[in-house]
Amino acid sequence: MTQFRFSPPGSSVPYIRGGGLHLRIPQMRDFEAWAEVRSESRDFLEKWEPIWPADDLTRPAFRRRIAWYEEDVARDASYPFFLFREDDDALLGGLTLGPVRRGVVQTCTLGYWMAEKHARKGYMSKAVIAASYFAFHTLGLRRIEASCLPINDPSIGLLEKVGFMREGYARQYLCIAGVWEDHFLYALLKDDFNNRFKA
Repeated sequence: MTQFRFSPPGSSVPYIRGGGLHLRIPQMRDFEAWAEVRSESRDFLEKWEPIWPADDLTRPAFRRRIAWYEEDVARDASYPFFLFREDDDALLGGLTLGPVRRGVVQTCTLGYWMAEKHARKGYMSKAVIAASYFAFHTLGLRRIEASCLPINDPSIGLLEKVGFMREGYARQYLCIAGVWEDHFLYALLKDDFNNRFKA
């Protein structure tokens, strides 16, 4: 497995670095790059996501987003990351582990997006592997859940490539592009991940 370096447990600014990539919590200084790649990729992304608010790509909306992210990390509620290429610091996409559920569950939900011009180049596979290691070995979780539309072959391929197992089919699970859509349900267990990647 690619060797990744992680922030220490309890760090207020979690990061993951390795394999030519780095993942870190979004910051206000990322606004221009984020707005540009999201705008460029809008047609590519909108069919897989909830309806974008009218002000979604504005600086005030991004500032609110950053405040939510910081609060969520401080509360151990979720861990949002932006994904950057190491050699030129290009913003490639984003990935979130959340909501985190503790107690007898010890799980989180994985979500991700990739800029169209960087899609299908293997970046998100590396990022999901790194984020899974972070979830299992830094956050101490036992399970990561994910869902995707049955017609989203690239996402299905990504999840299965990194070891997620399909566990079910949920009817009208999420509202995507304004429509309540059925989804495949996937999960990755810590033991399966460790066995697969020799963690």
